[in-house]
Amino acid sequence: MPKLVDHEERRAHIIDALLRSAASSGLHSVTMRSVAVEAGVSVRLVQYYFDTKEQLLLAAMARLTTRMGERVQQRVRASGAATDPRGIIEAVLLEAVPTDEESRAFHLIHTEYAVLSVTDPALGGQPFLAAPNEMEAFLAARLAAAQQAGDADPRLDPCQEAVVLLAVSAGLGLSVLLGQRTADEATGILRYHLGRLLPG
Repeated sequence: MPKLVDHEERRAHIIDALLRSAASSGLHSVTMRSVAVEAGVSVRLVQYYFDTKEQLLLAAMARLTTRMGERVQQRVRASGAATDPRGIIEAVLLEAVPTDEESRAFHLIHTEYAVLSVTDPALGGQPFLAAPNEMEAFLAARLAAAQQAGDADPRLDPCQEAVVLLAVSAGLGLSVLLGQRTADEATGILRYHLGRLLPG
């Protein structure tokens, strides 16, 4: 009996190879050939699953987003804050701080995607902005819930504050990547800001 091929598993294997390659040498240097070498497969096989490099990059971006969501959920469960708006918000924002190899790779590649999406029409616009827009809406809803619970100033605009929070967390994540500050310092700054925003 011939061995059945798990196509989803093979696609994931190729995507993970791209992410490993990008984490070590930069997204700009990734090619179909370098991904094939990293995955231990032929270029033809990579092209079988992904017609173009842009398709592969978009698939990898989606995988990054999914993995970050899983890490946030794990962090929320570990903190026991599944129903606490502030705990959920903190879990989301702290995931923006590179604290281990996986999160460092995630933020490095995500930052490169952001730069690449400015000049690459296939990656720009909605494909790249879908996840940040969704996260803004999610945080705004959690902030509104905190207001209803009496844990945040009712005069705050949840949508505006969500934008500010994501901008602060993204900036702090980049500062950690650059070595401007440590992950502990960035975490302390986020918690300081959250303490002012959600004193309750």
